[in-house]
Amino acid sequence: MIHRPRLVFAIVAGVATLSACVAYEPVPVAVVQPSTQERIDRSWDAAAGAMIDQGMTVTAQDRRAGMIRGTRGGTTITAQLETLADGRIQVKFTSSGASDAGLIDGVTDSYNRRMGR
Repeated sequence: MIHRPRLVFAIVAGVATLSACVAYEPVPVAVVQPSTQERIDRSWDAAAGAMIDQGMTVTAQDRRAGMIRGTRGGTTITAQLETLADGRIQVKFTSSGASDAGLIDGVTDSYNRRMGR
């Protein structure tokens, strides 16, 4: 049989433990969005890096026009960066020259990987 003082102590300890639980309100966190220039720079670096990842030689870059051109084995791939009206950056890859269909797919995959997609 449990002694009365022990029972009272056990009840008080249990109630005290439950009353120590606190739920705090979540703190709002401001999400900092990258600037348009930061997004352009990131997309530019990813497009140029994707070409290098695929063993291409970057032969031309014109930031003002948003164009990067690279070649490998007679195939030329051009990346065209464009800022859309809603602020998103669109990157299009086109291929010309010898047909190496796998090359443009590889560049696109490398670009997506570098962009975290």
